[in-house]
Amino acid sequence: MSDITELSIAELSQGFRDKSLSPVAAAEAYLARISTHNDRVNAFVTLRADEALAEAKEAEAEIAGGNWRGPLHGIPIGHKDLYQTAGIRSTAGSRVLENDIPNEDATAVARLKAAGAVMLGKLNTHEYAYGPTNDSSMFGPCRNPWDNSRFSGGSSGGSGAAVALRLCAGATGSDTGGSIRMPAACCGITGLKPTYGRSSRAGIYPLCWTMDHAGPLTRSAEDAALMYQPLPGPDGRDATVADRPVPDYAGALDGNIKGLKIGVPTHYFFDRALPENETAAREAIAVLEGLGAEVREVDIAHIDYAAAAAMVLYLSEGTAYHDDHIATIGELYTDQVRLFLELGNYVLAKDYLHAQRYRTLLGHAMADVLAEVDVLAMPALPLTAQPIGQEMIDIRGQSESVFGAILRNTEPFDLTGLPALVMPCGFASDGMPLSLQIAGRPFDEAGILKVGHAFQQATDWHKRRPPD
Repeated sequence: MSDITELSIAELSQGFRDKSLSPVAAAEAYLARISTHNDRVNAFVTLRADEALAEAKEAEAEIAGGNWRGPLHGIPIGHKDLYQTAGIRSTAGSRVLENDIPNEDATAVARLKAAGAVMLGKLNTHEYAYGPTNDSSMFGPCRNPWDNSRFSGGSSGGSGAAVALRLCAGATGSDTGGSIRMPAACCGITGLKPTYGRSSRAGIYPLCWTMDHAGPLTRSAEDAALMYQPLPGPDGRDATVADRPVPDYAGALDGNIKGLKIGVPTHYFFDRALPENETAAREAIAVLEGLGAEVREVDIAHIDYAAAAAMVLYLSEGTAYHDDHIATIGELYTDQVRLFLELGNYVLAKDYLHAQRYRTLLGHAMADVLAEVDVLAMPALPLTAQPIGQEMIDIRGQSESVFGAILRNTEPFDLTGLPALVMPCGFASDGMPLSLQIAGRPFDEAGILKVGHAFQQATDWHKRRPPD
């Protein structure tokens, strides 16, 4: 093998376990790539080279001694800088936390550490996760590895860029309006947003606590299944986490989707997407149909108001969390994020309550549809990654903000808390990745991962990588 960084988590794991591959060699190779390529994308903002090598040596010794912890043992990963890491600067991309060093790991960090993962460092994020582009951070914008003049998607843009450019084998992210799925789609990788309450957000700086989710960004559905496996389960630090059995996610990936019912929404997701995004998604759905799935059109009632409701919730809860800091050290925030936090002061209590009532209504509508089909399929995004700083875009003859457009297809599943998976399914004429989104019933991460894996067994889009 000429380059160990080309191997998936699944392949690395097998090689480590049978001792044909070395965790130390893998860590060294990833650190070398970070040294060579990180400057062009600005993904890693804190690197722990010496510590990562020490962890890799420990993993190698444990595995050699017969103490194999599981599929993530020795796997080099990165953490979004929104995740608190004990003894390691955790900034959320903001000068407010520029010198903050937590005393305790986020629950997800602790669980991945216990699974044996090697932490290479911390990854760039849109400040406090409050934006879909990752161009507003104390560290500067994170750039897209397919075209460095374009954004990587936010807020987990560092995670998306790092995984796509082979700077780490997998990375953590958070998703409030699409912040795992948007970077995954923009960078041509796989991103899993789990069900709300499936895994803990403790130790992850919040944006909107009734919509925040935590999950992995990886190269494939199989890798997402492996990386997500240790994360679910009750946590005394996060009361929203459900206490229910956790399936073997990787074990569910049998490639068989015959008879699976796929619902394709008749409006909203397709009718305001760029033609290339629509075409690629429909072609991907045709692949799934060719694998034996049953495809039918569905209509999701009330969905047209999702963006308005989501914005009310972001503004209300985000401003409530930052209220003291905005009043005392507001100048430390970037202009963009400070504007949103100030706007939150003008949202009325009745607006917030109406938005919460609407999300309940939308949740019932989604449940009605998912009683008739197993999953939903649609374009992950209605556009491709755009040039950094571009504010407007024309979609089907209508001018709209990039900010609003990029959130449109992902927000409904944060509002309803349903699990959703994004995976690459083609490339646009501008050379940027195109992706398909699969959403499912509550707590059916295994089901959507199964669909994603079946698609990726039949195609090779997930194996494409940005050129060095």
